[in-house]
Amino acid sequence: MSDRRESEPPPIRQLSAPELKALIDSGTPFELVDVRTAEEREVAAIQGSRLLDRVYHDALLQLDRNTPMVFQCHHGIRSQQAAEYFRREGFNNLSNLTGGIDAWSALVDPGVPRY
Repeated sequence: MSDRRESEPPPIRQLSAPELKALIDSGTPFELVDVRTAEEREVAAIQGSRLLDRVYHDALLQLDRNTPMVFQCHHGIRSQQAAEYFRREGFNNLSNLTGGIDAWSALVDPGVPRY
């Protein structure tokens, strides 16, 4: 009988904004999931990200459980919760953008408005 913990997906990796920039620049394919509201996205967005609406949520659940996904929000709290949800769904290559889009604007792309 195996220990239940052995079958649990690995913990969610915490990515800094510069680490996310390096990942984007590397050309490695991954899903960049924006868990903020549509209104927040109108103010500021990371190029290549996609709003987590019902259609995208359902499409993500159809992906291979090894698909790399990075979750982002304003400061990294809601995105951590979203990543935990996908972890419970069996995904095992999940990252959270520490500091969210606010850190992205401050550390990587000052052209992205802070709010």
